[in-house]
Amino acid sequence: MTSGMADALLAARLLAADRKLGGMVLRGGGPARDMVVQALRALLPADTPVRRLPGHIDEDRLTGGIDITSSLVSGTLVLQRGLLAESAGGVLIVPMAERLRQDIAGRIAQALDNGGNFLLVLLDDGDGPDERPPLALMERVAFDLGLHDVRSADCDCALPAPIPGGSLPLLGDEALSALAATAAAFGIASMRPVLQAAAAARAHARLAGREIAIQSDLEAAVRLALVPRATQLPPEPEAPPSPEAEPESEQAEQPQNDNVDDDDENAPGVPEELLIEAARAAIPPDVLELIASGRAQRSARGGGAGRRTSSALRGKPLGARPGVPGGGRRMALVDTLRAAIPWQPLRRRDPAPEGAGPIRFRRDDLRVRRFEERATSVTIFAVDASGSAALARLSEAKGAVELILAQAYIKRAEVALIAFRGTDAEVLLPPTRSLTRAKRALAELPGGGGTPLARGIALTRQLADAVASRGRTPFLVFLTDGSANIAADGSAGRARANADALAAAKGIASAGLDAVVIDISPRPRPEAARIAQAMHARYLALPFADAKALKAAVTIAAEPQKKRA
Repeated sequence: MTSGMADALLAARLLAADRKLGGMVLRGGGPARDMVVQALRALLPADTPVRRLPGHIDEDRLTGGIDITSSLVSGTLVLQRGLLAESAGGVLIVPMAERLRQDIAGRIAQALDNGGNFLLVLLDDGDGPDERPPLALMERVAFDLGLHDVRSADCDCALPAPIPGGSLPLLGDEALSALAATAAAFGIASMRPVLQAAAAARAHARLAGREIAIQSDLEAAVRLALVPRATQLPPEPEAPPSPEAEPESEQAEQPQNDNVDDDDENAPGVPEELLIEAARAAIPPDVLELIASGRAQRSARGGGAGRRTSSALRGKPLGARPGVPGGGRRMALVDTLRAAIPWQPLRRRDPAPEGAGPIRFRRDDLRVRRFEERATSVTIFAVDASGSAALARLSEAKGAVELILAQAYIKRAEVALIAFRGTDAEVLLPPTRSLTRAKRALAELPGGGGTPLARGIALTRQLADAVASRGRTPFLVFLTDGSANIAADGSAGRARANADALAAAKGIASAGLDAVVIDISPRPRPEAARIAQAMHARYLALPFADAKALKAAVTIAAEPQKKRA
């Protein structure tokens, strides 16, 4: 059995032992995920209610409200029980949790905070960092488990053993301090994961039949509850002093105790250094690399994955809200009926106006529909067109632009092109989805001269700000070797030019723009890596890359956390 499957089954046992852990996120897995859900159901009492959240559930079905059909037929107010109430004391499974609407997620989170007393299982089928369940729900479940690498053979394992009875063991102040210090070392600012880790440690000790949590319980809790939320690497531990360096007088003063218990795990105090090292060992190598380079929590939005925006006419349906139809807003008839029905007994006491129907409406009953749509994504290429290799670079950029534009209508993406050479930078291709227009603008692109990198970066930021101001999502791609020789004021000089380029790159980082720097020099150069670091951008060294390689690099950079074979 792989460690991923073993951890998932252990998490199911911990949830059955202590429902205060809230639940878990299961990423990928297919049959393995079904096996974990089946194991959780088997560990709970036979009469435990298990409900699945429909994809297009409305608020009244979720929280309870008026049964419109029954109320219209009977002429009296008929209420229906909500799904959250039906899940009380049981399990609520949310398929495709990465697509869950924010208003529905807020209602579920509110129910959990108000003692909803149900376990939440979020099934996450998302591919990238933009496709994760709502943060409000992920914060309220203790475990975030990946099952992508689980093999089919691992799904044939036996179900976990039943949960032993008894109360939850104790957790001392020193153990709580060690958990808090471990969370701080890994950049976890919230106290909620620390409390969840403490609950997991107590539940783990209960499964082992212990009356007090020991180091192995804390290590399991750290691995399951804290490691998935790590945002930074802890500082390297200092090397212990050499025994030879200790003065003889200090060695003589140390008391000799022949009755020391050799089983250190049973000691109530757990050094935080041991937990930090255990947590470091539990982080996969690819996650360690992302954390070390500062990209663990960055969310690139290129490749067509624009930001979500509200719309009155089209897109993904959201919950209705009070409002008057008109001006592009459309009436939500069912929600309007739902708001009007409770008041009908009172309104029928008044004389009916001429032409009134069986249902009497007021202005406050009106509801309008809402939608959510993805903003258009704009990939901005900033190409170094200077020097003897300009023709090759521009040829690569032209090919990459054309390949990306070929998918523009599918992904709702646009492409723009900026070239910097000589002493200035210019926008050669404004944001467009027209392949014909792009080819015409790229046909006669000159090259050669100096490298005004600072001006190229500054112009790229200006265009990105303009794109963002129109509600679109910019993604920046810089093709350069990072070596500048023209300063921001147009004067020559490498020292001044490189300093201006770094300052402009820091402006990209301060604006929070997603970017990638592609080093296309024959050999990777430290200058391009420094520019990428100043931008807080990804750095890719692609010497002699062709158009297809550049397109693939841009796609991968836009989805930095997507699993790659």
